[in-house]
Amino acid sequence: MAEETLTETLPPVRPWPALDLTGVDFDPVLTKLMREGPVNRIKLPNGEGWAWLVTRHDDVRMVTNDPRFSREAVMDQPVTRLAPHFIPARGAVGFLDPPDHTRLRRSVAPAFTARGVERVREQSRLLLDELVDELLQDGPPADLTETVLSPFPIAVICELMGVPAADRHGMHTWTQLILSSSHGAEVSEQAKREMGAYFGDLIGLREGSDSEDVASLLGGAVGREEITLEEAVGLAVLLQIGGEAVTNNSGQLFYLLLTRPDLLERLRTEPELRPQAIDELLRYIPHRNAVGLSRIAMEDVEIRGVRMRAGDPVYVSYLAANRDPDVFPDPEKIDFSRSPNPHVSFGFGPHFCPGNMLARMESELLVDALLERLPGLRLAVPADQVPFKKGALIRGPEALPVTW
Repeated sequence: MAEETLTETLPPVRPWPALDLTGVDFDPVLTKLMREGPVNRIKLPNGEGWAWLVTRHDDVRMVTNDPRFSREAVMDQPVTRLAPHFIPARGAVGFLDPPDHTRLRRSVAPAFTARGVERVREQSRLLLDELVDELLQDGPPADLTETVLSPFPIAVICELMGVPAADRHGMHTWTQLILSSSHGAEVSEQAKREMGAYFGDLIGLREGSDSEDVASLLGGAVGREEITLEEAVGLAVLLQIGGEAVTNNSGQLFYLLLTRPDLLERLRTEPELRPQAIDELLRYIPHRNAVGLSRIAMEDVEIRGVRMRAGDPVYVSYLAANRDPDVFPDPEKIDFSRSPNPHVSFGFGPHFCPGNMLARMESELLVDALLERLPGLRLAVPADQVPFKKGALIRGPEALPVTW
């Protein structure tokens, strides 16, 4: 684009408050921002100053995959943000840029490949069957979140990580404290330290192991001096916490299906549709509140005629990108036959979620098991009485009361 067409008039800074949204309602502030233009300036409830927000699918993919935007540089800036406390550990994989980021991800890659995920599929199916057996035995009504949607992903990620079954409950407690903003920074940090100490011991014990679980892979990489123990612990904590995202995603997914009987019935009667349908639901579901982690522009960059200066913080919205009408015709509609469906619910670029295949596998197992074994599954309360999480960074139902 010619120099003279660049706009030097900055768009206004729009405040983006922390909203407690229910159901699968799309954030009204984000809707307004998307209407105002592809590049906005925002101020979130915490941190300092303002940041750029990019909402179009192509621009989101460009920013997340372009080395001119750095995650590491965020460490040194008090960027405006949603989370009230923000104490990133230097060297944590979420705040690394290539080549360090690549080196760290490589150490656990085998666990998250198609083969690695297949390794835990059968065990995951058995774990899920046990949970559904208990659910049926206890009879309706039940809280689907408490009985299945929460314990299942915990069991699966612990299986993949190499965490013994006896320690699952402790892992879950730490994760909840780390992810909630309502207990204060110190409680969250203490939980992170305790989980880190646990993984430090577990990885240390596995240094010579040739097993395929994540703790063993990290132990091997530490033993070969490819990564440090500190790096291994940071990565293990991130993966363990990320593994529980399936609880919230599947909570929203089932809430959506149970409030849209037409969609539920289609998935019951056309099982071959399920993998593609789950992908469309992943595109549609608003996984989080506001935006996640920012990046810093390392040099002046122009996006759609707007110049971002070196040092400016930049956020992308994956939720907005998933509703870009240029990429997803009629984006508000849930279309199980949508193809192609290049959604960015698992991110994009170097920080693309390593657990994307695992999350898809878990969603498919959940849909198969609950639709086939509970043919009369329905909400036990009116849809507007389903309680949703408050003060959390990730969206999802607090409980999902069901009967059958």
